[in-house]
Amino acid sequence: MEQLVKTILLGIIQGLTEWLPISSTGHLKLAEHYLGLKAPILFDVILHVGTLIVILLFFRSDIRNILSALVQLDFKTDCGRLIPLIIVGAIPTALIGLAFGDFIETAFQNILPIAVAFLICGTFLYFSKTGKEKTDNITYIAAAIIGTAQGITIVPGISRSGTTIAIALLLGIRREKAFKFSFLLSIPSILGALGLTIWKQSSELATAGLGWTEIFAGITLAMLVGYLTVKLLWKILVRKKFYLFAAYCWLLGTALIVLSLSVF
Repeated sequence: MEQLVKTILLGIIQGLTEWLPISSTGHLKLAEHYLGLKAPILFDVILHVGTLIVILLFFRSDIRNILSALVQLDFKTDCGRLIPLIIVGAIPTALIGLAFGDFIETAFQNILPIAVAFLICGTFLYFSKTGKEKTDNITYIAAAIIGTAQGITIVPGISRSGTTIAIALLLGIRREKAFKFSFLLSIPSILGALGLTIWKQSSELATAGLGWTEIFAGITLAMLVGYLTVKLLWKILVRKKFYLFAAYCWLLGTALIVLSLSVF
């Protein structure tokens, strides 16, 4: 029962923070640190399955059209043009994850570097309001830059959705297109991270006492809460209030630094 309660809490945290631009990984690390909700990194990644399902549902029409274009090798339609762009964006994400994933996992066990990452994330969010939205066209260079930004978000405290959308806005991409591309680009990233982590750490779930009941509960809560937050993010983005999340990241980062330094 104790493990079930922990996984429910982690699932809710994942759902709340994955699509809002405030870093789900950073919040999961904080929950595990301050609330003693210890779980292997594999479980954190599995929780992303719930929020991945949200994206598959929310963008089901676009995904269906993308898959149809891929089968027909039609890269001239709007959805067809997204296919090579997603591939280009996914490459730097994968390279950064493979090269620095283990180092980041080791280096960010303490709260202080996570706090600094929240401050950096807030800065990205704040300056996103200075972007001059002028195009729906995403170039290959822009896709590579956004993909690199997504790769950097393996750092706990730097939001994936927040950073990729912010960078897209700064590149002059209109918010509707930035929103869609950011979330579609997350699909191969989540699938890749899940596959790699399962391959490396498949035995850790059993040793941590996490069975199918806990996994199902965590994924379900992450999915239900995540669906609400992705709709909320869209409304906030449309109203051009996206940058206001910077205040939350700055306040949280500052509070964590104070807490970390007060220990010494």
